[in-house]
Order: sequence, then C-alpha cells, then structure tokens
Amino acid sequence: MPEHMPLLKVRDLQTSFFTPAGEVKAVNGVSFNLERGKVLGIVGESGSGKSVTAYSIMQILASTGKIVGGSIKLDGQELVGAGEKVMKTVRGNKISIIFQDPMTSLNPTYTIGRQLMEAILLHTNRDRKQAWDRAVEMLRLVNVNEPEKRMKQYPFEFSGGMRQRVMIAMALACEPDILIADEPTTALDVTIQAQILELMKSLQEELGMAIIMITHDLGVVAQLCDEVIVMYAGSICEQGTAEEIFYNPRHEYTKGLMRSIPTAGTAGTKLHPITGTPIDLLNMPQGCPFAPRCDNAMKICLRERCPRMEINEDHMASCWMNVKSGIEDGSILPEEEKGGEAK
Repeated sequence: MPEHMPLLKVRDLQTSFFTPAGEVKAVNGVSFNLERGKVLGIVGESGSGKSVTAYSIMQILASTGKIVGGSIKLDGQELVGAGEKVMKTVRGNKISIIFQDPMTSLNPTYTIGRQLMEAILLHTNRDRKQAWDRAVEMLRLVNVNEPEKRMKQYPFEFSGGMRQRVMIAMALACEPDILIADEPTTALDVTIQAQILELMKSLQEELGMAIIMITHDLGVVAQLCDEVIVMYAGSICEQGTAEEIFYNPRHEYTKGLMRSIPTAGTAGTKLHPITGTPIDLLNMPQGCPFAPRCDNAMKICLRERCPRMEINEDHMASCWMNVKSGIEDGSILPEEEKGGEAK
C-alpha cells in the first residue's frame, strides 16, 4: 500500500434504519480518512450518529439497519458489500471495538480467561496453551494485577475500571490496525476515567495502532486526539485538527459545545447549555439541522444546508456564518458581484 494512502477511507457513508414509522437516516454522507498511528475523535450529542458510524464500519448494525450508500475502504479493500465471510476476517484481526458498558459486554457466566481466550482462538492460529499465555500477557499489558489469578475470576468480581481494562485487553489481543473506542469511559468515575485514557494513550504509542475515539466529552478529545469530527443529526458539521477545533471553532454547534464545558475559574457562574432538543431524524428540516437550536440562525439557514467550506487546509465547516463573516471582511464576494455561489 502506498505511504500516502490512508489506512481507513470513508466516503459519503449513508446508513439508515427502516422502522414502522419510516426511514431514519442515522448517518448521512459522512466522509473522513484515518491515518496509521493517528487518533481520530468523533464528537456529538447522543443520537448524532457517532456510534452508528462505528457500527457501520464494523458492519454490526441491528437487523433494521442497513448501509444504503457510500464506501468504506480498509487498506484499499472495499468493505461495503464485501459479505460476512470477509468481515469475519476484518473484525478482531484488523479492526476491534470497545463498547460503552463493559458489564453488558462481558458474559457474566464465563470466566475472564475463557472470554479472552475465545477471542484469541477465534481470530488467530494459537492453540489453547498459547491462547492462555497471550491472555495473561494482555492482562499484564493493561495493568491488571495478578493476571493468572484474574483469569479464573468472573466479571462481577471486577470493578468497573478493571472490567474496562479487560475489554481493552480483549480488543488488543489480536493486534488490530484500528481500535474503535465507543465512549469507553462513560460509566466510570473521574479518577478511573483518567487512568483508562492514560492507558489507551500509552498503548497507542507503544503499539502504533490507529484509534477512533467516540465520545461526547471534549476533555477526552483534548487529551487524546490528533483530528476531530463534530457530528450533528447524522452529518459532519465541522472537521479538523484538534488544535483548530478547540482554538478556532467555526460552526455554531461546536461553539455551543465549547461554551457548555465547565472550566477552571468559572465557579459560581452559570453554564451556557445548548437550548432545545436534538432534531427528529424522521422529520429532517430542509435547511441546517442545527438551525432550530442556533441563536444566530439566519433565513438561509432554515431554507438551505451550507456546503462544506474549507477554512484552511486543516479545517472545514458547514455553517452559513462563515459565509456571512467572509462577505463582511471581503474574503467572499456577494453573489451579485461575482455571479455565482459562495465558495
């Protein structure tokens, strides 16, 4: 594979759920690249399409869900339409996932060792003795104390943080190229969250794998991610490097997320949450999906979606406010002066 080719290339991904009430367009035209050794953060509220994007890549959607368009290429290999036989070789071996709640992801009736070994035996050519040794090695790698003893214990004998470490060990056991972490710290307290994030960061640097970090916590993004995608109503509203997104947000939704974060020095002051509720995906508006909740919405926001606009080579956003500010500062000519649409 050429050096410049991304490890994962997603183009115009569209995933829908077909329900009695109608088609729910959960992911609508998502495109991004993931480079080797990089960490990509996908941020947004619940229902924005973050997890469905990940499940589409893994092709582990619910029975009502279907990829209806777009392309997902891993090392140049097309995964959309590849079939279950191909995906079985991809899951675990090339792409692994850590789910949100480790307690529901682990089988309470099987020992930790059995569950770790099952993944290793399924995806590698190791025998049972080698699988046991590899499982112990992985528990040691994620800093689980007394790994040989822990192999014989059940999930209920572990704390939440320890169960999450087991899930990370299971995901990494077959040395995948990509690790998808679907809100891996949501159910954990702040101290354990910090330990898990530090563990993931050190493992990523040690193993050189790429990570897709799905979260609603911008603090997690700031700690781990090289690039960030901000999603709303199944679409990407802003995309760029972590530095650009944090220090130069150019979509009103991103700005709203930033304003709602409690920071040092704000004790005693009110936070500024985003008003309203997330959009109904069964009744998508004609214009920008964030317009009903946006304090700066204009008439055009209600009528028409803003196209992707390049802020600079590391940053893009789909917000009419960028067109407005560009016209005001002279960097974008009004349509009547240039005879065309704003670019």
